Amino acid sequence: MIATDGRRERKKAETRTRIREAALDLFASQGYRETTIAQIAARADVATRTVTLHFPAKDDLLFADDPFTPESLEERLRARTAESTLDAVGDWMHATMRELDARDHDSGADPAHLWQRRALRAGLLMADDDLRGRARAGYRDLELLIAAGIGADLGLPADALLPRLAAVTVVTGLREIYVTREGRTRSAASELSDLVDEVLAFARAGLRDRSAAPDPRGSAVRDE
Repeated sequence: MIATDGRRERKKAETRTRIREAALDLFASQGYRETTIAQIAARADVATRTVTLHFPAKDDLLFADDPFTPESLEERLRARTAESTLDAVGDWMHATMRELDARDHDSGADPAHLWQRRALRAGLLMADDDLRGRARAGYRDLELLIAAGIGADLGLPADALLPRLAAVTVVTGLREIYVTREGRTRSAASELSDLVDEVLAFARAGLRDRSAAPDPRGSAVRDE
């Protein structure tokens, strides 16, 4: 029974992947709005109902199963001790990226394919107003977690301006990596990691500069 369940889950995962791959190819070649569920089903060689069972809404094909989840970030932030929030965020990003590369390597897949597809997905999201809006809303939980952590580091409320600015900077920067000139030319976690570090360094610099400035109310904002 356990073996049967395992095969069933593997087949389900393979079907989801095939459908998502077919959708990305069609979105890229003929446009997101112009692509129909029937076309995706035909490309993936499955029934139309199979597509909607796995992905009830069309935009789920671009948003479901993202590995960089708020739940995993929250767990990583909860586990930190002396490290800053930005250090923990960097470790979470790097660890998740390494896990994705290792997963593809173990399965015999080319890890470069994953990052190329994420870059393709990012370009599709940026090109469509509705998709861009959903992406922005989907990143809000990450922003709130990072803002709360930075606020705790600085002795400020999570909804204070400085933690919110830093959190938005980090999440926006990480999202933008895939659509930058640098990000589009890199195809491995090890190559993309430098760009993650650049985003975090930019946020740290902003926190340092703001912390060194006098508070207009007569006090100084404490650094990390």
